Amino acid sequence: MTDLAGRAGADARVALVGGAVRDALLGALPTDAAPPDLDVVVEGADAGALAAALGLPFLVHAAFGNATVTLPDGRHADLVRARRERYPVPGGNPVPAPGTLTDDLRRRDFGLNALALVARPDGPPTLLDEVGGLEDLRARTLRPLHPHSLHEDASRLIRAARLAGRLDLSAHPELLRQVPDALNMAAQTPRLHAELRLLLHEPRPGRAARRLEHWGAGALLPAGAVERLEALDALQNAGQPVPAQAYAAALLSAAPQPAALAERLGLGEKPAALLARALSDAPAAPGSPEAALRALLRPDAYPVLTGRDVVALGVPPGPAVGAALAHLAALRRAGTVRSREEERAALSAYLHGDAPGGSSSPT
Repeated sequence: MTDLAGRAGADARVALVGGAVRDALLGALPTDAAPPDLDVVVEGADAGALAAALGLPFLVHAAFGNATVTLPDGRHADLVRARRERYPVPGGNPVPAPGTLTDDLRRRDFGLNALALVARPDGPPTLLDEVGGLEDLRARTLRPLHPHSLHEDASRLIRAARLAGRLDLSAHPELLRQVPDALNMAAQTPRLHAELRLLLHEPRPGRAARRLEHWGAGALLPAGAVERLEALDALQNAGQPVPAQAYAAALLSAAPQPAALAERLGLGEKPAALLARALSDAPAAPGSPEAALRALLRPDAYPVLTGRDVVALGVPPGPAVGAALAHLAALRRAGTVRSREEERAALSAYLHGDAPGGSSSPT
């Protein structure tokens, strides 16, 4: 940062802003949270030229006057031109205009996200607090910076829940006052879907989802989703890793129309496929996402007999094994067998011609 400030010139300002400043002042992140990318605001200098001067891989976004630098540790640093924003249409994309560092801080979502470390070419950075963010930080509270903040961008409510769950923050009364605004604008705010997708990648998605419910915004999630996400959180707390795809599948499992929800959130095909495997009788390895979801969604499920089991019980390899497995699957669907032991007994009856319906042995 000192090098950037020196290259920017005497009349320019370069500042680290946003999550990196917030998290550094709050203290250590959760051990399973990824370190944040860096957000650097540039006032009075060309961001692309500064990026090029660092000697690191970079990409210039000429249309916006911004640049992204890839750091040696794999993180990215976004060098963005200081700007102001306005929302011509609530829920739509904001329209930016060049501005000062102060303008850039005042356009942000919450007070504790609007702190800046202003770099100096000849000394340590100085902390800039234009909006009372330090007080919010001390209180560990999320306070919107504008009275119509969640009306203009309802996705900020999801972002607040993500931060609250990850960093154990509380909602400022002003945020709670604006929750109805966010709910009214949710359907008109496409970015809200992207924030919900990001919620599934939080260290503990269930914790963030529960915050939404406590704030009166549980309707943004399918009924029953919070409990299912929290159940997966509990597995993680017990030491079993749970990937984001499993959380996404759990969310879909609570939706009346899972395919429509997956499309809205841009989840791709993998969560639905994982959910289908969990709901099936296909073998699931202990500790796998399929096994975790099956235990959650089908608590009475048991390890069904496989082709190898059927052969061991006397059915010769070949089409007869498939016929025996199909018979057992039909019994499961009918609710006739409810355990591995009952399947063994049913298979024995089937092999000896004593199965219900007059089925006879395939041998």
